[in-house]
Amino acid sequence: MCNIGLIGDHDEEVAAHAAIPRAIQLAADNIGVRSHFEWVPTPSLDQDFEQKLSKYQALWVVPASPYRSMQGALNGIRFARERRIPFLGTCGGFQHMIIEFARNVMGLTEADHAEENPSASLILVAPLTCSVSEKTHTFKLTPGSKVTDIYGTHEINEQYGVCNYGLNPEFSPILEEAGLRIAGADVDGEVRIMELDQHPFFIGTLFQPERSALKNIVHPLIKAFLRKAIQS
Repeated sequence: MCNIGLIGDHDEEVAAHAAIPRAIQLAADNIGVRSHFEWVPTPSLDQDFEQKLSKYQALWVVPASPYRSMQGALNGIRFARERRIPFLGTCGGFQHMIIEFARNVMGLTEADHAEENPSASLILVAPLTCSVSEKTHTFKLTPGSKVTDIYGTHEINEQYGVCNYGLNPEFSPILEEAGLRIAGADVDGEVRIMELDQHPFFIGTLFQPERSALKNIVHPLIKAFLRKAIQS
């Protein structure tokens, strides 16, 4: 049994929240494993998050931010990173993944999100230069990355959800130097996928791979996420 914690504030009206359970089931059926998931509200992780998350073999920080508790989401990401638990962050999960890494690994304690704290002194997640909401784009994957190995190709097409924020490109070089590597970018060179070098599976995407489930497609990234979870 693969027990997955979905960190986020569940809303049945959010397309990604409807798609994620289906995406997990499709991947589980494809690789022949039993899976179970639970929604983990972000405020529940403000305190005692280690105890609450210890029962999961994998953690997925889901879309639909700003979260009710940003700190709760960051605590969940930190737990997955430090305990080397397979982690996937999509859309808002990707955005908060890089904030957690910047704050707790790089010591950039002021790193923040423009949507949640527009007056912050260090805006790590900034408004996108143009809207990508609900659009399908082409992404070029970094040779030698885990993501490239998972997809088995160097170019992919994926769909965004409602998305207006992404990595401030000024910080890409120092994040990479610290070990959070660029695994994929759009055709304009904007970072859209990152992965942590020294971790079995710690991957974030600004797009929403879970959307594939709405077409009954088994997604390679989600399948790899489950495979790593049952191995851990």
